Amino acid sequence: MHLNIERTTVNASSICDVIGTLQNILAHSRVIIPDLETPYSLFPNIDHSAIGRGDKSISAIITERQQQLDAVVQEISGLESVMDRMKNLHQQLLKKKDEIIQSMNLHRGLLSALWRLPSEILSLIFVQCLPETEHLLPSPTLAPVLLTRICRRWREVAIGMSSLWCGALIVDNSHKDWQRAASCYNTWFERSRDLPLSLALKCFKNYTTHLRSLLEPHMSKISSLHIIIFLNPFDADLLLNDLLVLQELTITTSDPLWCTPSFAQSISRLPSTLRRLRVAGPSAFDFDRITSCNPVWAHLTHVEIAICQPNLILQLLQLGPNLSSLEIGLGFYDEIPLTFEPFMHANLQFFRISNASPMRMGNLFPDLFNALTLPNLRILEARYIRPWPHEELKTFLARSSCLLESLIFGTGVTTTDEQRAEYIVLVPFLDVVVDHRRSGYFGYRRLR
Repeated sequence: MHLNIERTTVNASSICDVIGTLQNILAHSRVIIPDLETPYSLFPNIDHSAIGRGDKSISAIITERQQQLDAVVQEISGLESVMDRMKNLHQQLLKKKDEIIQSMNLHRGLLSALWRLPSEILSLIFVQCLPETEHLLPSPTLAPVLLTRICRRWREVAIGMSSLWCGALIVDNSHKDWQRAASCYNTWFERSRDLPLSLALKCFKNYTTHLRSLLEPHMSKISSLHIIIFLNPFDADLLLNDLLVLQELTITTSDPLWCTPSFAQSISRLPSTLRRLRVAGPSAFDFDRITSCNPVWAHLTHVEIAICQPNLILQLLQLGPNLSSLEIGLGFYDEIPLTFEPFMHANLQFFRISNASPMRMGNLFPDLFNALTLPNLRILEARYIRPWPHEELKTFLARSSCLLESLIFGTGVTTTDEQRAEYIVLVPFLDVVVDHRRSGYFGYRRLR
């Protein structure tokens, strides 16, 4: 970058003018100011009645002082003018300094090996530049968009890396200028090319038709979808159809009535590629809702939902023979008689259960453990279960003959040292963890 020579000459001329003016002011300021003392100022308590109204000596003093004041005011005005010019000149010099430093750094950077790195190495670096967050924002201050704004070569490399553009992008339908936002999202989708897409849809308004129009060309490559619902009713059919390769679905909502029969039907029609289903919100699945979502359970390997009563765990395990991970929150309970038929699930490895109604459902867990057999279980975590069914758990472990690796007691579970030692006797090398920081549970209501 070359500095403008003409502008530099002008700046130099301005500097000379300012310096000359300042020197002139300083020269005048060195003039000895006349003695301002007068016979009248030496004796402030003089008899004023003795002074005549037309005393010419006093009038002459006043005239002289006015002339001196005018001269000083003029000098102050001139100095202030120079100071303003100096301030302006100082700002120009600071700007020039920054431009020189920028130019110097640019040319130094051209000598850096960074600019000569092969595209393959740059690609690896760019992947590490992505924000370590669950979801990505199409922000010009964050990667990957930021990487396209550094230089032409970086832009070419970043746009050519489809893997940078397939992460979990947040799509917000509350933008005031939806057309502009949609264009930005569409550019992102196109850069992902044929790679599977991960999306998080924030649905503040009932603009599912807008979202559907935006996603229509890309529905067949969405592999992970997170729907965040802030309104009711919500038309799910438009967003849950034609998801041919969907592997993961997460639904987050603050509405306890989100899962309408039509929504459940939409879930039931999801493709056999779906492996993970997570529902977070103030609601709990009852028998009818679980049944309405069938046959989706048969393909799932991971489920995280809230249910109404413990015996529905057995129903889920029966409907989902391929489940390897099950995270259950127990919410609303009708207090009707429950039956627990014996059931064995051969594939479940991770089982977490949180009870939102420990005072109402605590007595049901002995029946649950007596009914279950999980021969492949590796991790068991419990929260808010009291009283703790110690003997029933021992029987469950012995019957399952599982190689349990971790037994985790979160908040709301009370066990003694002796009880925990008995578990280790039953399962050698078992890691028993007491961690009351694990306090989350589903305090949700039943869907109606």
